[in-house]
Amino acid sequence: MRIERDSMGEVQVPDDAYYGASTQRAVDNFPISDLKFSRRFIWALGLLKGSAARISGPAGYIDGAKAAAIAQAADEVRDGAFDHHFVLDIFQTGSGTSTNTNANEVIAHRASEIISGDFLSKDVHPNDHVNFGQSSNDVIPAAIHVAAVAAIHEVLLPALDGLCRALEAKAAEFGDVVKSGRTHLMDATPVTLGQEFGGYATQMKKGKERVEKILPELEELALGGTAVGSGLNAPDGFAAAVIADMAAISGYAFYEAEDHFEAQAAKDATVNASGALKTVATAMFKVANDVRWLASGPRTGIAEIKLPSLQPGSSIMPGKVNPVMPEMVMQVAAQVIGNDLAITWGGAHGNFELNVMMPLIAHNLLESVGLLGKAAETFTEKCVSGIEADEDRARELAERNIIVVTALNPQIGYDNGAVAAKEAFATGRNVADVVVEKGWLTAEEVAELLDIKRMTEGGVVG
Repeated sequence: MRIERDSMGEVQVPDDAYYGASTQRAVDNFPISDLKFSRRFIWALGLLKGSAARISGPAGYIDGAKAAAIAQAADEVRDGAFDHHFVLDIFQTGSGTSTNTNANEVIAHRASEIISGDFLSKDVHPNDHVNFGQSSNDVIPAAIHVAAVAAIHEVLLPALDGLCRALEAKAAEFGDVVKSGRTHLMDATPVTLGQEFGGYATQMKKGKERVEKILPELEELALGGTAVGSGLNAPDGFAAAVIADMAAISGYAFYEAEDHFEAQAAKDATVNASGALKTVATAMFKVANDVRWLASGPRTGIAEIKLPSLQPGSSIMPGKVNPVMPEMVMQVAAQVIGNDLAITWGGAHGNFELNVMMPLIAHNLLESVGLLGKAAETFTEKCVSGIEADEDRARELAERNIIVVTALNPQIGYDNGAVAAKEAFATGRNVADVVVEKGWLTAEEVAELLDIKRMTEGGVVG
């Protein structure tokens, strides 16, 4: 251990740690969970600190050599070289000040090492130099947005696009597979399996579009407001220049907040983003659960589709294979919905000039993006792409469906249709035989009207 000092006095810090006294105090104060800030969030902090140094040096705000060393060190943090020195628990001070300090100290020590060869030389100060023109109160909300934008672009949107395309391919493949529709979990008029999967594809496409719509809000960054939104100690134009550098390096369209007081006091953009993620989770749950039910059986369930067999399903029942991929998606959806509630409650706690639940919001938002992206990718690859239709089983169930009598309503009327359906169900006969027996239509007329494939195409059959 070595002795480090901050404004509160001396602290023992591990000899090889690139963080300092303030980070160590937070380590000691918050032994709450095993949850740490993600790689994506540390990437965002490194990006922000490096861009700040690239602006502050040439502008003369801090010494040029120090600024260059800070930029290099921050880039190394951005690229993951010092992840093991970001040691703080998610559950900490609500502003995320401890994690901003963690970044400042790691970058300052590494920049000092670049300058003098000794990371303990103190050539670079974490607050005066690395944190120049910034505050935790504008850095952390900016980093949340930066990390979320990158994660959505790089992880979630490609995965949702892949899932959409896989579902569309299945919709085309299953276009002529006629089956019973179901409403309220009860038999309904016929559909094709292709129509069902086409609905799933559109549902996921709309979910992807909803996520895309939240990106402009997340591209707005709070950087420049410093402590309370007034911008005290940030030179005019500093934040805009830093954000422009961040945009150029990352390729994302970041821009400075229109109202810094709103950007720091409120987390409405993250709440809105989480709402879109929750909607995607809800859609994925619906699709996965439907697929699970459609594959139920294989002998005593619906069994209209077959899922890829991935692993044994039971430790006691030989030959059992379970729908593990749909179940994975359903659990991910449940987690994302829970995360949304935490983010919503966290967003409500923007007291006066600062939200004080930002680490929680950051963790849950990025976790939701990552979970949805990985779940969608895995579900596509290991389940959806390998789904097969059991066309014979689907047609068998459709032909046994007494609700096909609906197609006869224009000819025999609703009341007679209800009589025919009830009698067919009670006697185990099919609807066509009952209708012909009662003399309401001829066998030829019924055969034409009860063409189940034509029923899936809408309009009046006949």
